[in-house]
Amino acid sequence: MSVSNFCSADAQNTAAVRAKVTFQTLQEKKQQGKPITALTAYDYATARLVDEAGVDLLLVGDSLAQVVLGYDTTLPVTMDEMLHHTRAVRRAVKHAIVAADMPYGSYHVGVQEGVRNAARFLKEAGAEAVKIEGGASRAELVERLTDAEVPVIGHLGLTPQSVHRMGGYKVQGKSVAAADTLLRDALALEAAGAVLMVLEGMPREVAQHITQRLNIPTIGIGAGPDCDGQILVFHDLVNLSFAKPAKFVRQYGDAAALFRSAIDGYVRDVERRNFPTEEESYHLPKEVRGAFETAPLRRKA
Repeated sequence: MSVSNFCSADAQNTAAVRAKVTFQTLQEKKQQGKPITALTAYDYATARLVDEAGVDLLLVGDSLAQVVLGYDTTLPVTMDEMLHHTRAVRRAVKHAIVAADMPYGSYHVGVQEGVRNAARFLKEAGAEAVKIEGGASRAELVERLTDAEVPVIGHLGLTPQSVHRMGGYKVQGKSVAAADTLLRDALALEAAGAVLMVLEGMPREVAQHITQRLNIPTIGIGAGPDCDGQILVFHDLVNLSFAKPAKFVRQYGDAAALFRSAIDGYVRDVERRNFPTEEESYHLPKEVRGAFETAPLRRKA
């Protein structure tokens, strides 16, 4: 093969790898047994890095309430805040699917309001799907959203918007009855039109069984390795969440240490007048400098 042909083939392979991900892509991955990668993202910079890394799905999670806005739970985050962050992520992403969490209160009052709010994510923020929490009780909403051409990601198990009802962030589905309920919920959401299912905070065996029973892909978080894919909160991944990580979190970097070192260095250099240096400063042209320094307004008394 000539050098030009080799380069052409390499470019084609790269283009194929970086093709736009769709829900059909994820469905094919499930069928082929290829793992799906997903991460949360909340702003342009991190979304761009995640997308360039080749992650399949970026979720603008309502976890931004905690890791970005500093709340104790996901409950306070608003529609306007979610739309704002989804727009920022959308501007960064060229490869991955961009999905957005519907915040607490945006779909709980009624189906019609839920459809209206979901449509805003697609129309105003550029999202390609929305994620909603809850089981069979959400089936009507999922069906209506599907009819409205809004792809829906279901979310079962430990559902953070139900933190008060659950009595905290606790593993779900630990009894036979509870596990059966999760399976029935998953089947009901799939039948209503859900295109993907997030399984959070449940025993591995339960998530494995749900994954095997569903035709649509499952994405796990604290649900064991047998799901069709995995998702983590970006800030947990890089140690920026300022909280003790959950059992299922694996930290792949320490951004907090990197940031602290950079900030400490900056403060030290400013205090010692080591920043900025002469080389980091702008100067008047030579022909202007003399006139500037001798002008009457700047002469010393």
